[in-house]
Amino acid sequence: MRPAVQALPASAQPDGAASARRLFAPLAPWALPIFLIAAWQVAAHTGVLSSRILPEPLAVARAFRDLALSGELWTHLRVSLWRAAAGFGLGAALGLALGLLNGSSRRAAALLDTTVQMVRNIPALALIPLVILWFGIDEAAKLFLLSVGVFFPVYLNTFHGIRAVDPGLIEMARSYGLSGRALYRDVILPGALPSILVGVRFSLGLVWVLLIVAETISAQAGIGYMTMNAREFLQTDVVLVGVLLYALLGKAADLAARGLERRFLRWNPAYR
Repeated sequence: MRPAVQALPASAQPDGAASARRLFAPLAPWALPIFLIAAWQVAAHTGVLSSRILPEPLAVARAFRDLALSGELWTHLRVSLWRAAAGFGLGAALGLALGLLNGSSRRAAALLDTTVQMVRNIPALALIPLVILWFGIDEAAKLFLLSVGVFFPVYLNTFHGIRAVDPGLIEMARSYGLSGRALYRDVILPGALPSILVGVRFSLGLVWVLLIVAETISAQAGIGYMTMNAREFLQTDVVLVGVLLYALLGKAADLAARGLERRFLRWNPAYR
């Protein structure tokens, strides 16, 4: 009778296979985007996809190179990064502060949370006419829109995180003598941190979506301005450069958020 074949443990598998897995594992997430770009190139090259609708990837790459060599790309990128960082910093700080206040104090939540929830349901885009009336078309209007969009995810996740901390854990900490700031710093905040970082991660992605809208408000620089200006001159390849830049910046923001999770939640086995 033929003996059953048993899988070898990872440690007993050949070194070559293990090395190949380690080499290609970081590339696996990029396999689908690379495949889609290759299919896009083939479709454009064979005429299945008209270049008037969607230029081939090589044309987009050439537009990216020309913009980079002229320095125009870096100017717009620097302005957009500054706007995103300022809008995120302001909105996230306010959302974190109010989330901590309302999550920790039922009296404050009873006074403020209903108003916050009502304002949250107003679409940020619906505020554009009012924002222009308030702040004009300067940077303040763009930063206001970004901050409003970032504020709510951070606020909601902070509020939920504080309220979701296990009461039994808090009671046990109190029985060991922790109270006041020490209880808040050592038990409540670490317990709420996973939820807070989910809000930060969501907001970091959202800020780029809002930036596209904000930079259409009479901007003179920025990726949104570059994209809208290219649309006026029917430069579809430059428009695609702007769209792809937003996608790459969003991915970079997500990686940064995951890095924060690994840094601050290394005590949690789920984030190792």
